[in-house]
Amino acid sequence: MRYQFGSALGHTGSRFVPSGTMHAGSLTINSDALRPVAEAVGAPPPSGRARRWLVLYPRAIPLAIFLAIAAITALSVFAIESNARARERAQMREYAQGVASALDRTSSGFSSYLRAGAALFSSVEEVEPGTFDSFVRALKLNAEVSGAEGIGWIPVIEARDLPAFMAQTRARQPGFPDIYPRPAANTGRIAPVTMFAPAAPHNRRALGYDMYSDPARAAAMAEAELRLGPAASGRIVLTQETSGTAPAFAIYMPVFRIGAGDDRNLTGFVYAPFRAREFLDAAIDREAPSAFGVRLYDGEASTGHLLVAHSIGDAASETVQQEVTIADRKLLLVIESANAQVLSPLSMVTLSFGLALASLLMLLARLLTQQAYEDQARLAFFEEQHSIRNSLTRELNHRVKNTLANVLSILSLTRRRTSNLDDFADSLEGRIRALSATHDLLTVTDWGTTPIRAVIEAELQHFRSVHDDAIVLDGPDLELAPNDALSFGLAVHELATNAAKYGALSVAGGQVTIRWRRSDDLGGEAVWADVEWQETGGPPVPTERHRGFGTELIEKIVAHELRQPVALEFNPGGVRCVLRVPIRRPADFRIRADEGRARKA
Repeated sequence: MRYQFGSALGHTGSRFVPSGTMHAGSLTINSDALRPVAEAVGAPPPSGRARRWLVLYPRAIPLAIFLAIAAITALSVFAIESNARARERAQMREYAQGVASALDRTSSGFSSYLRAGAALFSSVEEVEPGTFDSFVRALKLNAEVSGAEGIGWIPVIEARDLPAFMAQTRARQPGFPDIYPRPAANTGRIAPVTMFAPAAPHNRRALGYDMYSDPARAAAMAEAELRLGPAASGRIVLTQETSGTAPAFAIYMPVFRIGAGDDRNLTGFVYAPFRAREFLDAAIDREAPSAFGVRLYDGEASTGHLLVAHSIGDAASETVQQEVTIADRKLLLVIESANAQVLSPLSMVTLSFGLALASLLMLLARLLTQQAYEDQARLAFFEEQHSIRNSLTRELNHRVKNTLANVLSILSLTRRRTSNLDDFADSLEGRIRALSATHDLLTVTDWGTTPIRAVIEAELQHFRSVHDDAIVLDGPDLELAPNDALSFGLAVHELATNAAKYGALSVAGGQVTIRWRRSDDLGGEAVWADVEWQETGGPPVPTERHRGFGTELIEKIVAHELRQPVALEFNPGGVRCVLRVPIRRPADFRIRADEGRARKA
């Protein structure tokens, strides 16, 4: 940044021609000053309009930049999170389809085993234990089946044939238990579990159980008989289950014997019971476990229909549902995703980078606004200084002319009122010294306000060194403007000179009392200091006397400069003079006071 000023004190205008500069009176600012900061943020230097905005809104613009970048960052994070959620949902759908396919393969494969068993058992007159064991060994259930307890044979008999059935069965299978629950007297058909493989100890608890005694099992068996194919039951509890709470289901395949006229006679069911948890775990293991939660419902997704659940620790935020058909029964598979409490790594990086960038741009914008504000302040300051300089130049010209006019008036009047060269030189020297003393006092105060007491003491310091007790000063602290102080000091000098020659200061015992007070007009807009000069104890003042230069100076020059009348009385007891000195407002001479303080700084 470059500042150029006119070199001459009285010069009121300047011409500047360097390129890339901005003019304001005599002030020139190079527009290259803001270029390094602007280039730091990848932007061109601010134009005139942008600079005005920076000055007018020094805090709003950085904040607006920060909020804009923060909003863009928030939208980016939202987009990233939305994509992540969509990708996660797609993974959940894919996982749900995989688990559903594994469940379907297991049920379809086992349904095929049941169909094969039904075809085999329908071809024989009686299903004997040897025939059943051969069929089970051929299936190799321990190696092939996942999630199933095994395969069982359920003959369907009439209640009236139960004694003969029990006798025949116990003959083939010694130790066969009684049928349970015990059939009622009005029971029609009975479907007891007669054979079950593998023959594990817990599976033996299923032997003798009447499947028609449970509505869920009976409904599935009726559905299978009607469809002539496999049918799955609803939620049941296996008789093998000791706790009696683990949910399970069973698949039933009807076995018919073809009679005369192609009549189908139901002889029994081949069935396979499944523990719901092991059935689902086997499918999950085939699909590969994941962090998703899995729930399997019998029909709709409600607590009463829940078969098994692999829940996640947190509350689920996303769920995907997939229907699964097991032996013509609709199950519902629900995949759950954990409710993530934090953003994804990419979102965290984007958010951190965006906030850091927003903070950096806000800081740089703040530096730009501060620089523009300081430049504007400098412009205003130097324009004010230029105005003050011009005003001071005019004031100096005016003051020099007034001072020279006062000197010429003093010189002219002194020459007319003196008769020899020595008197002329002495009178002229004293009056010039009075002006000089007041000028020195104003110089000390940087041409600001000057106390009345200081002006009086400056003019009377020579007389007080000889007549200290003979001079009494009394009045409040009042300040005078520079021009008024000069005129007032000249009047005090003339009065003191007259008193030293002819009045109270010319003899021992004489006294001069100077009192002043503040006086306001009725409107309160004009303020004066009423100063009274009173001599006592001096030689009597003659009634007839010629008018000297001091009288002319006080009544004409001083009164003209102060713009107030002067009351000068030559009483026999002593001279009395009343001067009214204006107490001007600071705005009337503030330029000079401000200029003095600026030079000090």
